[in-house]
Amino acid sequence: MQPPAGVLAHSPAHGSVEVEESVEVDVPVRTAYNQWTQFESFPHFMDGVERIDQRTDTMTHWVAKIGGVTKEFEAEITEQIPDERVAWTTLGGEVKQAGVVAFHRLDDSKTKVMLQLDYDPEGFAENVGDKLGLVKRQVTGDLKQFKEYIEDRGRETGSWRGEV
Repeated sequence: MQPPAGVLAHSPAHGSVEVEESVEVDVPVRTAYNQWTQFESFPHFMDGVERIDQRTDTMTHWVAKIGGVTKEFEAEITEQIPDERVAWTTLGGEVKQAGVVAFHRLDDSKTKVMLQLDYDPEGFAENVGDKLGLVKRQVTGDLKQFKEYIEDRGRETGSWRGEV
């Protein structure tokens, strides 16, 4: 059973945590989607993300600061449908997470961006951060910063329209 949007819930079966959050942006769905496919721009609006390198159409390498510790990991795009959704999962490395971001057209110039993230906190700092709701707050803040980033620009920095 899914918790309501924006609710942080624990899944006792496997210790993972789920965060769901959304934001409405005042740009067309195509613009919001196109910007989200520009992974190398994420450090502009995601706190803690230091760098993302796009290795192939489906592989990215991340350098992020999590709980004050720099971690590197690979993420694979598992599904990508233009103007609809992008899904990913990490492969090995120091971070275990999977997620999906969906884009919903509200009208010609407004889009709802919905993010669902499942992750497994590791170590004392990440588990304490999870208990305090820090990941949910970070996701909420990142989506607000995405809204400001794309609305201030009024256009995307690039696009990738392929399907995975």
